[in-house]
Amino acid sequence: MCGRFSQSYTWQQIHAFSNPLTLAQGRGNFQPRYNIAPTTTVDIIVPSETGRDLISARWWLVPAWWKKSLREIASTFNARVETVDSSAMFRDAFKRRRCIVPASGFFEWTGPKTDRVPHYFSAADGGLLGIAGLWDQWTNPEGDVVTSCTMIVRDANEWTAKYHDRMPSFLQPDQFDAWLSGGADKDILRQQPPQLQEWIVSKQVNKTGQGDDDPSTVEPIEVPAA
Repeated sequence: MCGRFSQSYTWQQIHAFSNPLTLAQGRGNFQPRYNIAPTTTVDIIVPSETGRDLISARWWLVPAWWKKSLREIASTFNARVETVDSSAMFRDAFKRRRCIVPASGFFEWTGPKTDRVPHYFSAADGGLLGIAGLWDQWTNPEGDVVTSCTMIVRDANEWTAKYHDRMPSFLQPDQFDAWLSGGADKDILRQQPPQLQEWIVSKQVNKTGQGDDDPSTVEPIEVPAA
């Protein structure tokens, strides 16, 4: 699964990645984040009347029909491609509210539970990654509207399977419109992923929120010889 990732880019970079793109009204300057965890706020790209908007969403999808408290909702920060169109938690959003989660990179871990080693993955060409996602809006008992999202994950390919059995479903920029419009079926989520690069990073990312504002979080570290 994908349970930690980073978003670090300028307006020029994200606009070039997804053009046309409009910034949501009232949105402040971009603050790079290097260790994003579920339930925190992330950037997502959604379709709009002007093309596409970049908005903020809570990374843990809450469907519009949810009647209980947030504490009672199951894990929804990832949606499996195999069941994304049939699961009660995701099927409505799959039909009508799709998004793209822009990412600078993501993390996976290897090793025993007592000594987990974090690996950072990013695009080999240094560009941004587009992760297929879903979003929805839920109104809590106090009347506040909560915008939330999930990332779609699939079976890992041969290269990433060395680190984890799942990986994000990536989209290329020329596939964004087909995905966001709802016209594309699940086959688009199983396309060949972009070429990735990987390196080991500091174990400070093992703690939720640790190093979120520190660029060294995603820098490679030297690994002592065995």
